[in-house]
Amino acid sequence: MIWNIILYAGFSGITVFIGGLLAKSFNHRVKDSPVKDEITHTIIAIGGGIILSAVALVLIPRGMEKLALWELLLSFGLGAILFYYIDKILAKKVGKMATLLAMCMDFIPESIALGAVFAEDYSIAVLLAIFIGLQNLPEAFNSYRDMVVSGFSEKKTLIVFFLLSFSGIVAALAGHLFLSSYPKTTAHLMMFASGGILYLLFQDIAPQSKLKNNYAISLGATLGFAMGMIGEKLI
Repeated sequence: MIWNIILYAGFSGITVFIGGLLAKSFNHRVKDSPVKDEITHTIIAIGGGIILSAVALVLIPRGMEKLALWELLLSFGLGAILFYYIDKILAKKVGKMATLLAMCMDFIPESIALGAVFAEDYSIAVLLAIFIGLQNLPEAFNSYRDMVVSGFSEKKTLIVFFLLSFSGIVAALAGHLFLSSYPKTTAHLMMFASGGILYLLFQDIAPQSKLKNNYAISLGATLGFAMGMIGEKLI
């Protein structure tokens, strides 16, 4: 069981590093042009749609199953307020890294849930691992761009992504070993993450996806959300 968790959590996490490598290759091999801008903004929109689908279809529904109204509102509100302050601090010190924060807020709770689900239903856990891995690709692609623009070197950014890839294994093992018997604690964590993700989505990520005089890019958000629906339906 433990080795299966490590294997599938490792798959869902390594796509963070792969997304960073793809972004690095894209930046170097594709010349600056309106088409490049459209592709970049479309990927941002797709990532935003996937993040929104994770909140709407995975995190909040599972949190609401276990928590009373006041409990879910408390955790949800604390997540939004905390990341409001974190976003302000990062904006002053190292610029915008909203997509990276949103990815972490999404990836870590879902990895914890992945570990807990392995104890209940192996097949659902496998599909959840695939879903997490797929949604990490556009999120990591966008996060790479954010971090490089914020002043991080390409090498340092890829190192961060490589380390983050393995954090999913740690989170999944923690979820399996420590939270399988505490579903309400996991639910609080999911609601807390949801509040933070929604703040970041509307404060930073969604505005970045907009490109002047281009109206088709927003369809990327719809595509991203549809990908989330497909994953949730399969699970």
